[in-house]
Amino acid sequence: MTAELIRRARAGNHDAFTELVAPYRAELQAHCYRMLGSLQDSEDLLQETLLAAWLGLEGFEQRSSVRTWLYRIASNRCLNHLRSAKRRPAPPVALPAAVPEPTRTGEVFWLQPYPDTLLEGFADRAPGPEARYESREAISLAFVTAVQLLPPNQRAVLLLRDVLGYRAAETADLLGLTPDAVTSALKRARATMAKARPDRPAPPAPDGPQERELLDKFVSAFTAFDVDRLVALMTDDVWLRMPPVPFEYHGAEAARAFFTAVGARRPQTDRLIPVRANGQPAWGEYRRDPVTGISRLAGIEVIGLAGDRICEITRFEATVAPYLGLPRTLG
Repeated sequence: MTAELIRRARAGNHDAFTELVAPYRAELQAHCYRMLGSLQDSEDLLQETLLAAWLGLEGFEQRSSVRTWLYRIASNRCLNHLRSAKRRPAPPVALPAAVPEPTRTGEVFWLQPYPDTLLEGFADRAPGPEARYESREAISLAFVTAVQLLPPNQRAVLLLRDVLGYRAAETADLLGLTPDAVTSALKRARATMAKARPDRPAPPAPDGPQERELLDKFVSAFTAFDVDRLVALMTDDVWLRMPPVPFEYHGAEAARAFFTAVGARRPQTDRLIPVRANGQPAWGEYRRDPVTGISRLAGIEVIGLAGDRICEITRFEATVAPYLGLPRTLG
């Protein structure tokens, strides 16, 4: 079947090519997202990958699977993008007078959420024998954020080895590196990831009773903006982030100070519409206009869970709403 699709595609049949690559589109886009941290960039690089595959199909010698061949193209396209792109300047954002001093200025201000709807169709695909991360963890905001702090080669090596499970020799071949270079890059990448990602309890099962109970408490506390109840749901080392604004707050007391400060001037939340992103619970936050009575989308809240507590709250701008299927307004 695959050989026949390749034969027809080489003869110029684009429908055959589309059928050939269709099983891998979702996982290739997720790979590009892990490499780049941006949903929009991942869409662009997926299209570049498929175009390069279409134009280069004649040179595909079938010494590897179609999937591995596509990962070779996608990984190297992402590396070229990272190497050619100028360092992104931090957005010029002034700290409002009423907001407490942040714990630090975050570096990954281009981060965007990744809708769970894009993960359908490949989440259960078994990784290679040497994978270290489960598929759910490897798409989480915490993981993707940490990966963005790695140099490009280390980033690609870590994802191919520890997420996709390719062996060292296979990874070297995919990236055009020596096995020694792959081994060295992986060692440094793992050390950086270990420092960036603390050891925490596993999150509860998605849509299970423990998760639903915790989310109900969060929604109740957040819509009422009850700071004490919110903080009581958090781990001691909770992180608050709000890309592209680079200010970050670390720890329950820093979170308390931040929420207390913004609560005094913040319009009340009217509704939270649940969605899921990065394998995590998320909501569109709507605030009612007192004049028109229309509820307008104010932002996207994505939370990370550790056991029975919230360990991260990441707020995104409303510009990503269309990707999550959220309307701009509610009647």
